[in-house]
Amino acid sequence: MRLRVEFTTEPFDLDEAPAHAVVARDVVTGAELDAVDVGPFGNTAEGGAEQVLGAVAALLRESLQAGATRVSLQVNVIGETGPGEGDAT
Repeated sequence: MRLRVEFTTEPFDLDEAPAHAVVARDVVTGAELDAVDVGPFGNTAEGGAEQVLGAVAALLRESLQAGATRVSLQVNVIGETGPGEGDAT
């Protein structure tokens, strides 16, 4: 199964990226995901279910530890992986 996660962390700071936002960015860009788009008002990442769910768990844990007071996210199923592609979910 392929998933897309969209997420934001708060509180916002338009002058510079807060520590929790930097941590969240580092988690998703360092994960083995197929596509990552990081922006000032929203972020998306796509990949196999196991990779996305693992990144979401790390994102929640690490961004909250770095000072996030809210993490909003949405996860969508966007397709199935073929044989030998991604995870065995």
